[in-house]
Amino acid sequence: MGLDQALNISVTGLQAQRVTMELIASNLANINTTRTVFGGPYRRRVAVLAETPVKSFADELSLAETRMHGGGVDVVEVVEDSTPFQKAYKPGHPDADRQGYVSLPNVNYSEEMVDLMYTSRMYEANITAFNATKKMMQDTLQLP
Repeated sequence: MGLDQALNISVTGLQAQRVTMELIASNLANINTTRTVFGGPYRRRVAVLAETPVKSFADELSLAETRMHGGGVDVVEVVEDSTPFQKAYKPGHPDADRQGYVSLPNVNYSEEMVDLMYTSRMYEANITAFNATKKMMQDTLQLP
């Protein structure tokens, strides 16, 4: 694996974590949304990450020779969390049912904040790996 491939792997990690952060921000922004364009309360969204498939036979052969696997990460899908909605008794709310209960989004503030901290750390780790690889490339160019 060359240093340019290491840079590309770090970039895919940064992109995947950016998408994850955007979804977390959306979840937090809609934590009290009881009505969406599709009807019903907002459903929490989560990114599904997977190893980036190898693009060509030459890449596959190179990885087999070095016994390396993969070439980064991709967001393959954004799924809605199937956790049931929370119910709150608010009889005066416009979205209340006949019994006076309102379905609230299945977004848990604490869980989102933990996910945000974890994603932030992963983003920082990818930046650190990118900068270390960039420094290695610069040091290589300075050899006599």
